[in-house]
Amino acid sequence: MMHSKRMPESAEPRMLAVSLFRHCLDRGVTVEDALAATPDMARLSPRDRALVSTILLTAFRHLGEINAILAGLMSKPLPRKSGPAGDILRLGIAQLVFLEMPPHAVIDLSVRAAKAERNATHFAGLVNAVLRKAAVQGLPLRAGLDAGQLNTPAWLWSRWSRNYGADMAHRIAEAHTDRPSLDLSFRDKPDTWVAKLGGKLLPNGQIRLAPGHQPVPELPGFSEGAWWVQDAAASLPVRLFGDVAGRRVLDLCAAPGGKTLQLAALGAKVTSVDASASRLERLRANLTRTRLAAEIRTEDVLEGTLSGTWDMVLLDAPCSATGTIRRHPELPWLKQEAQISELAALQARLLERASQLVAPGGLLVYCTCSLEPEEGEERIRAFLASDARFSIVRASVAWLPPEAVGAEGWVRTLPDMQIGGSRGMDGFFVALLRRRA
Repeated sequence: MMHSKRMPESAEPRMLAVSLFRHCLDRGVTVEDALAATPDMARLSPRDRALVSTILLTAFRHLGEINAILAGLMSKPLPRKSGPAGDILRLGIAQLVFLEMPPHAVIDLSVRAAKAERNATHFAGLVNAVLRKAAVQGLPLRAGLDAGQLNTPAWLWSRWSRNYGADMAHRIAEAHTDRPSLDLSFRDKPDTWVAKLGGKLLPNGQIRLAPGHQPVPELPGFSEGAWWVQDAAASLPVRLFGDVAGRRVLDLCAAPGGKTLQLAALGAKVTSVDASASRLERLRANLTRTRLAAEIRTEDVLEGTLSGTWDMVLLDAPCSATGTIRRHPELPWLKQEAQISELAALQARLLERASQLVAPGGLLVYCTCSLEPEEGEERIRAFLASDARFSIVRASVAWLPPEAVGAEGWVRTLPDMQIGGSRGMDGFFVALLRRRA
């Protein structure tokens, strides 16, 4: 955290947001992880905790636009030794222009935040002047900006344009400017919960809540364990298996556990494996809350200690997660392109290991929440070319747009796709394979 003077309590959430914003960028830490690891968050009120989170996610979601707006409002860039002044300005613009918060409070508290930090205090006057100018000009500052391209780092924009075409790259990036809805999967039938939650029943049996809902633990049905949070696209891998009741299913890289809960609710005998003991604790807590059962094993699947075979194996491989930018808008600014090839090599090893655990005649699902072909389509093509025991099983998902199932039979969802008349789902790649009997 920054070395700062004591701030008034009302200014503290904004200063904490500035500190966490820089922490995420410098350390490559997600907003969720940064918030969870910050002791200062615990002593804030629920309202102030929500404020910190909202400011951070909005700033990252519109970071390219914010930088462009600031460039237009300032005659010259800030000097290198200006401490957090630049980030105070960025988060101030996020609040004024994108969250449309009351100007007086935003400007006053931003100036106090600048004055409280020794390296930024000399720029408090500039912070005041620039944010006042932004408050006067307001929403028109966004006019004419190519939001999708500005909010996407150049390396990622280039990849999407190359892999999907310029038009689709724009559609993907524009979908990322939407505040994400919340999709819930249910232990039992969801019908009775639609009215209680005030949501919309999706054609895949989930309920979707609009952005701006109350905190997840406060929603009806949470304490009863009636549901868990799971994006519509993330529900696909389990659905491709078909009937899993009574079948032995191995869920690899299982944490935080949405697919394990899904399998258990459908009657599968689930073994869930993950190398992270801390992430598996979240799965255990959700199993307890939902009163569902699974065998949990903490181990690295690549170490080869797993023995035997399963009827069905699900591998949700570690990936760049570029398909989840709607919900994690900081990701593009934390990643580097070189990581994709490193992850693809890991995925190849994990896929080979997973294939050894599939019983003859059994099924294997490989999936990633990535938009990058190296982590999806290319991975499966290479695997099928190297292992004649496996063949693709063409996916059939009635509630997806027809274009989601490609000519080769696997599923590719994109962030701008609609479900039940509502735009937005994670970008996912899912392939269903069968091992020869």
